Amino acid sequence: MKTSWRTASLVASAAAVLSLTTACGQETPPAASSQNVGATAAAGDYGNVGTGQAGTGAKESPAPSDTAGELNVSTNGELGKVVTDSLGLTLYRFDQDTAEPPASNCEDDCAKTWPPVPADDASAGEGIDKALLGSVTRADGTKQLTVAGWPAYRYVKDVNAGDVKGQGVGGKWFALNPQGKKAQSAALPGLSTRQDPKLGEIVVDKNGMTVYRFTKDEAWPKPVSACTGACLEKWPVVAPVDINDTEGIQKKNYMTFTRPDGAAQQTINCWPIYTFAGDKAPGDTNGQGVGGTWYAVRPDGKPVGAPEK
Repeated sequence: MKTSWRTASLVASAAAVLSLTTACGQETPPAASSQNVGATAAAGDYGNVGTGQAGTGAKESPAPSDTAGELNVSTNGELGKVVTDSLGLTLYRFDQDTAEPPASNCEDDCAKTWPPVPADDASAGEGIDKALLGSVTRADGTKQLTVAGWPAYRYVKDVNAGDVKGQGVGGKWFALNPQGKKAQSAALPGLSTRQDPKLGEIVVDKNGMTVYRFTKDEAWPKPVSACTGACLEKWPVVAPVDINDTEGIQKKNYMTFTRPDGAAQQTINCWPIYTFAGDKAPGDTNGQGVGGTWYAVRPDGKPVGAPEK
């Protein structure tokens, strides 16, 4: 029995950290080593859905299909080369599977979220090494496609050709590259920006995780963080990032300050910045609007969508 699925219409630095000794507004920010502390992808379950980045040149939504067809290679702006099926849908691998010997550990509800790719009609298109394609027999007797031994899956929330929304979900799901390895994001600067489809241009850390501001903090005449104690478990501070390791961030009033616990924290335009432990994958913005006090940060340090005071 083949799996039925839908694809709908797809730090403190090693060198001495400089404490803030002058009022906010100085023109020359202190340099610090790039070490950004942020929330890491949880080892969570298969259903912990993150929001990935869309691939370049997305096509129209493909029609539903229970076949793989001719496999091809697509180039994603962040992940590089990824394997796609005949409809341009990204193929994924699962860290809890094994490749030697091939074995799938995604069954039942997992297989509804991550439909196994049938092996019956799969063929190697341009950029795919036919010798790396194989199959594994699943518990229900169906044949699942393998790439370099790794069982291949699609993701139900990829609805357009080029989507990679499954990338990094639960810290265990990754797009397949043509060699059967995990497709990985290219190295990002310590702080940079990305274009979010809902929030616009926002700041992200070196792991692609969204950066936030707390409206109860202060910036003038010097930065003050109101997030202490248990708050820091949910909102880890962004440790100092050298100004030369940033891209697209406002340089004026880019500085660090020393927190009451002695740790150094980065600011943008003098405002303390954080990541959110509830964001599990690059592109997540689960911290946006939490408690009416936490908001993603724009390149100029302003909070996205915060009420006017």
